[in-house]
Amino acid sequence: MQRYFCEKQEHQIFTLSEDDSYHVVKVMRMEVSNSIEIICQNHTYLCEIVELEPLVKAKIVELIEEERELSYQITIVQSLVKEQKMDMILQKCTELGVFQIIPYEATRSILKLDTKQDKKMIRWQKVVKEAAEQSKRKMIPVVTSCMNLSNLVKLSDYDMKFLCTVNENSQNLKKVLSKVTSGAKILFVIGPEGGFTKEEEKNFLENQFLPISLGKTVLRTETASLFIMSVIRYLDLG
Repeated sequence: MQRYFCEKQEHQIFTLSEDDSYHVVKVMRMEVSNSIEIICQNHTYLCEIVELEPLVKAKIVELIEEERELSYQITIVQSLVKEQKMDMILQKCTELGVFQIIPYEATRSILKLDTKQDKKMIRWQKVVKEAAEQSKRKMIPVVTSCMNLSNLVKLSDYDMKFLCTVNENSQNLKKVLSKVTSGAKILFVIGPEGGFTKEEEKNFLENQFLPISLGKTVLRTETASLFIMSVIRYLDLG
């Protein structure tokens, strides 16, 4: 069953956005009386379509009790990569349960944001929204504005902050995560395709970021984020 996120509700009736209404009518070819799922304020509702134009409206049939989110709040700090790779990272991390994604303009990032940042933010938000709907999430991950190093090292609202690195002094990911308790807020910083500079790594380590290893081989930046989320998801199975 198709799932949509919606905040506009009045008298037990949801009104979908223009984009979602188009998807219901033109893509899915739905009709009045068809059923859809709607997420509103982290609650899931089974709804029945009552109007198709000008915007789709659906009335609540019942509240659905479900728990689909991870037991951990995972934030991925993703160094900027080219558009196609970034879209894939956002999509797959959303499917795997990420809570928040922070784009990071690393020193060696191939992609540099300029005046087009607003357009990219709109695109990224659309990617995670669609991935959240497809994967039956109850929330849409937050994609923040792009940060630089000075912004990033000031982040403090986390139980653990990890720097993914090939540094020989880095700790084993498996051992570190074995100590994590349910509900923990964890942040992972993933470097660009050319890796972190020595200055960047030094700054992170001096600001309480713990160096961790993702294994014996060096992973591509787009592989690292998916590997981390897969490991977290596996641990969450209990």
